[in-house]
Amino acid sequence: MAHHMGSWRHTPEDEAARRRWQHPESVLEGIGLADGDTFIDVGCGDGFFALPAARMVGPHGRVCGIDIDAEALDLLQDKAFGEGLDNVILHPGMAEEVILCDGCADIVFFGIALHDFADPVRVLRNAKRMAAPEGRIVDVDWKKEPLPLGPPAAKKFSTEHAASLMAEAGLRVTGIVESGPYHYIVTAVPE
Repeated sequence: MAHHMGSWRHTPEDEAARRRWQHPESVLEGIGLADGDTFIDVGCGDGFFALPAARMVGPHGRVCGIDIDAEALDLLQDKAFGEGLDNVILHPGMAEEVILCDGCADIVFFGIALHDFADPVRVLRNAKRMAAPEGRIVDVDWKKEPLPLGPPAAKKFSTEHAASLMAEAGLRVTGIVESGPYHYIVTAVPE
């Protein structure tokens, strides 16, 4: 199965390039990630969002990453250890199959991943189960338009489509905002 962001991994140069068009810290601040939070990153890859999240939630918080790509998770674990971050817990597997907890997460996060899952509604239902009653489900993804970066427009989800998938999964969309030139953020809560 093709993996999201495949061309954007493995080298610091790639991460530096990606940071020019997406700033993970400001995205995470914008969604209200706070010290002590439990943050579940679904489709975390090698940690573009998970590592900054681990720094932000601090020693009393935790970041749980789920990804089908075990190699990317190994890389993420190495980076976390290298920074002395021991609040990162990684789970290899398909997001359709993995439910880490019932109602534990302050934020369940999809960083440019939702359009890659075979069954996004099932993945979102799992997210709903993992979200605390006051928790949020946050989807950051490509705007569905021709852009100089990212997958072809046909592969991308419009905000309307992302919102309809969330509704089908039993989530209530609370906000849709633009995030930089290329992305949007849809936020939802468990109904």
